[in-house]
Amino acid sequence: MDFDFTEDQNSLRDAVRRYVDKDYSFEQRRAIVRAGGFSRAVWDGLAGLGLTALAVPEAHGGLGFGPVEAMVVMEELGRGLVMEPYAQGGLVAPAVLAQADDAVQGDWLPRIAGGEALVVLAHQERRARYRLDLCDTLATADHRLTGLKSVVPAGDAADAFIVPARAGGADAGIALYLVAKDAAGVALRGYALHDGSRAAELTLQDTPATLLVGPARGLAVLEHAVDIAIAAQAAEAVGAMDRFVALTAEYLNTRKQFGVAIASFQALRHRMADIKMQLELARSMSYFATLKLGEPAEARRRAVSQAKVQLGQAMRFVGQQCTQLHGGIGVTDEYVGSHYFKRLTLMEMQYGDTLHHLGEVSRRMQDTAGVFA
Repeated sequence: MDFDFTEDQNSLRDAVRRYVDKDYSFEQRRAIVRAGGFSRAVWDGLAGLGLTALAVPEAHGGLGFGPVEAMVVMEELGRGLVMEPYAQGGLVAPAVLAQADDAVQGDWLPRIAGGEALVVLAHQERRARYRLDLCDTLATADHRLTGLKSVVPAGDAADAFIVPARAGGADAGIALYLVAKDAAGVALRGYALHDGSRAAELTLQDTPATLLVGPARGLAVLEHAVDIAIAAQAAEAVGAMDRFVALTAEYLNTRKQFGVAIASFQALRHRMADIKMQLELARSMSYFATLKLGEPAEARRRAVSQAKVQLGQAMRFVGQQCTQLHGGIGVTDEYVGSHYFKRLTLMEMQYGDTLHHLGEVSRRMQDTAGVFA
């Protein structure tokens, strides 16, 4: 199988890398963190680069690119520690809205493509513990929602939310709704996450909403949306780990003890080899998850969970080992390496931690696990 990127994909990678290097330096990122963890100017910059139009169909003013192009972009955003929720607003939201009726698509997709609207998925609830089929938010027959959603990405900066809710009662199926930020009954409480990015608690009280996907298909579309988010996050993690490993190698070649660079110490060289192996395992599973996004649901969900398990293990190992190899400077806020470590640690917990997805993989392999006939 040919894993080489096309000329257009490499050009896309170079364009995003140049933007990040020029307009998202470490000091600029720290300023954004101090200002709250989200920058509308950065979002406008991503839109100006055409990234918000990447996954929007051409019929609605987008570029109509696929998962591989999204993976390329996410790797470069991860490399630069970009905090703005591009995967949510630029990849997940268009995928869900493309399942809605023509009027909703015509209203929202052109605005997403132009960067004028930031729409994020608000699906997490306290009782769910990563399970997508557990949902306490309720919707009435006239599409009015009541419930609480937690850790909504850049929630108090978003313009609208995609909200799963039980359509008609606690035992009803899950439908997906669009809730505008300024709708009646919406309450938001924003806060900073450990890596400096922003999230919010979203409270809905008899809030009017627009139906996107009915209960017959709502859970399936939600699962697909989360799989897109996980695949995008895997690519982002690969980019972050790749840059963190490069920073660590540079440090080992610069730092001296006993008159020589510590990169010459055999024990440290062995640890770097183990780190590199975990990085390449993560990269291969990121490719695997991306390429499986177009598969039927059962195969796709298992592949994405398999990728999340490997990525979770790699993020923890690479983050911890690279930080330790830096010594004391590795945990200081003034050094960029500590921020890669925090970002990797946070990503390991999002969309289901490693143990959750290990359980998902196990559950989906029961028919083929063990001794084969």
